[in-house]
Amino acid sequence: MLEAVGSHSEGAPAKQLAREAGLPLPTAYHLLRTLTHEGYLRRESGVFVLGEAAGRLAGGGLQQKRRSMILDSLAHFRDAVGAPVYFAVFREGEIEVVGVSDTPAHPACEEWADFRETGHAHAIGQCLLGQLDEKTRKEYYDRHPVQSVTPYTVRDLHALEQRIGSWERMQPVVERQEYALGTVCAAIPITAGDAAATMAISLPVHQESRLLYVVDRLRSEVGALLSTLSFSISI
Repeated sequence: MLEAVGSHSEGAPAKQLAREAGLPLPTAYHLLRTLTHEGYLRRESGVFVLGEAAGRLAGGGLQQKRRSMILDSLAHFRDAVGAPVYFAVFREGEIEVVGVSDTPAHPACEEWADFRETGHAHAIGQCLLGQLDEKTRKEYYDRHPVQSVTPYTVRDLHALEQRIGSWERMQPVVERQEYALGTVCAAIPITAGDAAATMAISLPVHQESRLLYVVDRLRSEVGALLSTLSFSISI
């Protein structure tokens, strides 16, 4: 019934909708009343049009489709580089991991300390922070102060800011056991709309010699993924 109504931009009367939906008129009337009561339809001048609830329903389906597209793309790159792949954005003042793709043979890093609060300690967060202006970074530090997560974590805010200031534009960010002992990570900046975004990979520390090769492989192929990743900014 919703599909029948949605096919008419100016709305349609009950009898026409019943015919198009292949329903007996009494059944169609019952459905139309129920859908109108629930906010999925509105009755205007004798015709039925889609209501606000139908718009939210469609938006939810689009959101799910976008997430599925992102995860499919991350799975492709995971298989291409042989390592877990992460996609994250900085949104509304916080670090948000949009998607992670791993396998039993190449598991993702366990989020043992909230990624949102420990951006100074992992490659994902450092890469996102490096794309922000000083004011936005300071607001983030005010909410989530720099502090040791492991013995290898950047020691203080001054040291972190010095590190960020030394990076060249679009340079990969590498972090060695600063967030999780036994794990090394690398992240690359992603241009997706106006938002700060990043893709990252992680490896066990005994595979550190592969780290730069893997992240370079990711960089060489990521252009094909940008149109998909940009969808996530609106999720």
